[in-house]
Amino acid sequence: MNIKLIVSTALTSSLFFANAAFAQAEAQSDSLYNDRNTIVVTAQKIEQKLVDVPITISAVTGERIRELGISDLDELSAYVPGLNIQEQSANNPGVVIRGITSDSGSSQQGPRVTLYYNGIDISRSRGSYQAIYDLERVEVIKGPQATLFGTASAVGAISLISAKPQPGVSAQLTAGYGNFNQTLLGGYLNSGDETIAARIAFEWRKRDGYVENLNPSQTRELYEQDQLGLRLSVRWKPSDRVTVDLTGTYDRQRNGGTPFVSGTFATTAGPANPFGKANLGGSPLSLSVLGAAELGLDRDVYDANLTVAVELTDDLTFTTVNGYRDFNSLEIFDADGTAAWYLEFAELAKGWQVSHEGRFSYQSSAIRASAGWNVFKEDGIQAVPFSSEEGTFLQCAANVVPGLGCINAAGVVTAAQATALLSRGLLTQVPYSSEFINGGVNTAYSVFADATWIPTPSLELTAGARYVWEDRESTFFARVPRPALNPAAFSLIPNQIDTAGQTFRASDKSNAFLPRFNVLYRLSDKTNVFATVSKGRRSPVVQLGAARVAGLPQPGLQSVPEETVWNYEVGLKGAAGPVSGSLGVYYQKYDGFQVSVVQPDGRTLTQSAGTATNLGVEAEVAIRATDWLQVFGNVGYIDGGIDENNTFAPTFSGARFRLQPEWQAAGGFTIDAPLGGGARFFMTPSITYRSKIFFELPNNPRTSQEAVTLVNIRGGVAFADDKYELSAFMRNVTDKNYLLDAGNTGGAFGIPTLIPGEPRFFGAAFTARF
Repeated sequence: MNIKLIVSTALTSSLFFANAAFAQAEAQSDSLYNDRNTIVVTAQKIEQKLVDVPITISAVTGERIRELGISDLDELSAYVPGLNIQEQSANNPGVVIRGITSDSGSSQQGPRVTLYYNGIDISRSRGSYQAIYDLERVEVIKGPQATLFGTASAVGAISLISAKPQPGVSAQLTAGYGNFNQTLLGGYLNSGDETIAARIAFEWRKRDGYVENLNPSQTRELYEQDQLGLRLSVRWKPSDRVTVDLTGTYDRQRNGGTPFVSGTFATTAGPANPFGKANLGGSPLSLSVLGAAELGLDRDVYDANLTVAVELTDDLTFTTVNGYRDFNSLEIFDADGTAAWYLEFAELAKGWQVSHEGRFSYQSSAIRASAGWNVFKEDGIQAVPFSSEEGTFLQCAANVVPGLGCINAAGVVTAAQATALLSRGLLTQVPYSSEFINGGVNTAYSVFADATWIPTPSLELTAGARYVWEDRESTFFARVPRPALNPAAFSLIPNQIDTAGQTFRASDKSNAFLPRFNVLYRLSDKTNVFATVSKGRRSPVVQLGAARVAGLPQPGLQSVPEETVWNYEVGLKGAAGPVSGSLGVYYQKYDGFQVSVVQPDGRTLTQSAGTATNLGVEAEVAIRATDWLQVFGNVGYIDGGIDENNTFAPTFSGARFRLQPEWQAAGGFTIDAPLGGGARFFMTPSITYRSKIFFELPNNPRTSQEAVTLVNIRGGVAFADDKYELSAFMRNVTDKNYLLDAGNTGGAFGIPTLIPGEPRFFGAAFTARF
């Protein structure tokens, strides 16, 4: 009944909107036509107006990003229906499109969501975070898009397009300051002519942490931010038919530790409270065992992109897109969320990716087509060292000394006495460390073709497919010594298995055929309806660990089958007078749905949860009320999860997808009014809403967040014909307490940790343009 009601309501609304648009659109002047639908996107590898693309796309220009006061992708996601981005840290972004998450850090597992940066796949989780300064636009393409964006786009793609060099000389400089000592300095310098032009852009952001850490050994504050981005772009046009774009990017983070706050144990400041003070001690041997002295993230990313487009004829273009990306990150974190020397981990993730694509595009009045090939290779590792004190670990994990406890109500680590009691006073501390390293060398070759036939000006029929061959090789190494206080055990953490100095290897090959079909019908030159059927795929996983057979370590191989999804979608996008918008209804069916589960040994393993379904509705609207006032809003509804009565994986039967809100909405208005004398006033207040989400599978109310409503505002004055601008912003105006995440590694040990979301941030900035 719910499905019928949702679909019928959406389709009825579509028909009503379509009839109104058909009757009115031709009568409206272009000056009333909303700018949102004139955004040019390249999702189908050619330049098209957003309204003309027969798939569901949310496109946000760089100017709109500035109007909303957005400084990061997770903030942007609140304004895009069907998109939810959780940035636990720059090293661990969780990207959710239509309720499906892609955030695994394992080098052995493929992503579900393709992140593209200037046409290059940057989807590997630990290397995907990208600052969003000086962008031309962000395109969020929903639904499987293998034909257009490769096999990784099982549920959608996010394409970041940086601003390109332009003829002439221009520059911009912005400086800002806010609470928590927020400091911003950014801008660009552009210079060149019609033949060659260059643009250098940068952004430096710094901020104090917003969670106080009581531990005196930690000088870096929790969620302290120090981020730098640099980009150099060169555009060369040796002739009218040849364009060469070369872009180099450097991203750096030197951030404080993630506040994994215990939801169980008290601190010296009081009972466990995710919105209070934390006491994350880290390991006293952090430098030698984990790789850095304090909690925090040190991350460097280097990216190079070369795109060459050659117009062979008036109708035929050849484009080659080539990229190289190198990332190296080290994050030290306290997984137990307490002052105890208990679960201290690090994650060292590093690797490189190289990509090459060649594509021919043809465009005439009756045919649009593209065909080509792609090669993608990545080589990476994820190393996870662990540090603990044996007595503390045994006491907190198993209560080996009755009555001693782990941490008492006053926040005192009573478990620190366990080693002396267990050794009868012979020892006071027994440091322990272990490490596992997983690696992946993944290579994908593909060919693709996509064609649109336009039999009449009102009708477009599209069919396309990508055929992909994959070769995935996984490696695994583990150093796991026996504990001194319990020498009969093979490891301190249960199920950790030493590989006896060996690096295990396993590989597998696979292939897939991934089609898409689209129909678009134009009700007018500004309104259309469309339908889509497409197939997506998440690669099979060569999941390699270690097993013990007859007391000896052996490769522990689990081959997780591919995950496939069929996506069925109908939609409407267009304009009726001052109103423009889009409406889409989709249904998705998954087979071999892959879930990631944190294990008690600290690893995250993938397993198949059987079948899953997803039904949803997404809508966006913009109203140009006057020349100086625009009202906007969007809403997304998702009814999805793992199918009930699932005998294949009963633990997950009926569970909602993690990080998936049932409802998501945003709304607001933008005032941009002239004041005279070359001055203007601007302001954009907005409100965002997200319903309850579960942070983990299986669903557990303990690791969930109830509905969250946030209010944001940005406004200011521009003068001297926009040469200068003074602006102010406030995010989370009501200072709402909410959780960014819960569970985490500590949850696998029965002590889930909680990460508080951002408090009220406010500040001001001054911009000069030359």
